[in-house]
Amino acid sequence: MTFGPILKRAFYNRPAIEVARGLLGKVLVHGPTAGIIVETEAYLGGDDLASHSARGVTDRTRVIFGPPGHAYVYLIYGMYECLNLVAEPDGQAGCVLIRALKPVAGLDIMRRRRPAARKPEDLASGPGKLTLALAITRAHNGADVTRGPLVVRAPAEPRAIDIETTPRIGISKCADWPLRFLIRRP
Repeated sequence: MTFGPILKRAFYNRPAIEVARGLLGKVLVHGPTAGIIVETEAYLGGDDLASHSARGVTDRTRVIFGPPGHAYVYLIYGMYECLNLVAEPDGQAGCVLIRALKPVAGLDIMRRRRPAARKPEDLASGPGKLTLALAITRAHNGADVTRGPLVVRAPAEPRAIDIETTPRIGISKCADWPLRFLIRRP
């Protein structure tokens, strides 16, 4: 399968909300596996108490405050890893959680990694599922997503998409903020 060019650092060097919306329809690629990004959530610095960066720079959050275009991968519930992409200029906190993908390459590999998935659309239908399907782990924390085996590419043929905006899900703080974006299904 062919994809467009890898997104440049400038794509990520803007407000997290813009990056979250802009990532929809792009292709997350890790080695032989890939999926179209269909759902994201923006996490802001400062007053966004749902963001890991709300308490400032720590060893865990340092990457969120670093240069844009890097992966922030963390463990939730002691068992699932989640992939975020760092946005905002260097020194400012902001990132985008990749919530769901539509698998487009390496489906056989993804099925081996996610044997419980019954249908292709279930392979990467949540943040923990997509990291399992694409073999993204905390070892990728800090990885530069503008080069290397873990990247985001433009689609080979860009298409217009209709974006739905909702409150974020699965959080308790600032949960009513409309920072979840997904491609509206026809």
